[in-house]
Amino acid sequence: MRVDAVRTRLFRPPQDDLWDLLERSLSPLAEETVVAVSSKIVGIAEGRCLPLSAVDDKDALIVREAQRYLPRDAVPGRWVLHTISQGMLAPSAGIDESNGNGYYVLWPEDPYQAAAAIWRWLRRRYGLSSVGVVLTDSHSTPLRRGVTGVALAYCGFRPLHDYRGRADLFSRRLRVSQSNLADGLAAAAVLVMGEGSERTPLAVLTGVPGLRFLSRPPSATARRAALTVDLDEDLYRPFLTSVPWERGGHGEHGEQP
Repeated sequence: MRVDAVRTRLFRPPQDDLWDLLERSLSPLAEETVVAVSSKIVGIAEGRCLPLSAVDDKDALIVREAQRYLPRDAVPGRWVLHTISQGMLAPSAGIDESNGNGYYVLWPEDPYQAAAAIWRWLRRRYGLSSVGVVLTDSHSTPLRRGVTGVALAYCGFRPLHDYRGRADLFSRRLRVSQSNLADGLAAAAVLVMGEGSERTPLAVLTGVPGLRFLSRPPSATARRAALTVDLDEDLYRPFLTSVPWERGGHGEHGEQP
């Protein structure tokens, strides 16, 4: 597999033209390519930016954007508002100030709709039948330092490689093993895209092993079944349900606690 970061022009908050950026930055793409796009530039393209000076209470903004949140008093040191947003654990509902030039940059309003729009543009622009898109962000992992990439949304391929029912090296039947390709691709892309002033919010991935491309965007039912784990089934349920989650502004859209 090959992963190449793509350097672009400066993409400026509070709003900029994503299609112009893609047109200027991407070389012609081959079939069975995956394009990783930072969710931050998608948020900027949607105008999902607020001046720091216009936000009197960042916590209130976080609560508005979250499905669920933990009040600061429930967090050791009151360091952050832990949230569940877009079906994932994320500090501050994904709201970020880095590379914001004086703005808070919010996650895209509907990441899967945004990924599908980019996927359609790539197919049309480059005449492709098999192409994938991953919207990336960085996240922290409990008990680990540093951040890694995660897929906020995907389009154009099956996000899981299912090993269930197959035999391992010693003929033992695998029962639960599935490889999360969407998050794996996001992690590889974010590694080369960087976290600072690199100005590489895009990455092109080719030769991805085991990837099955699709001819249509995933339905809401398909994408939920693919990556989202219901709370009752989650391996980490004892931790997730032992804290006092409160409903955020997007709580009516969430399936989480």
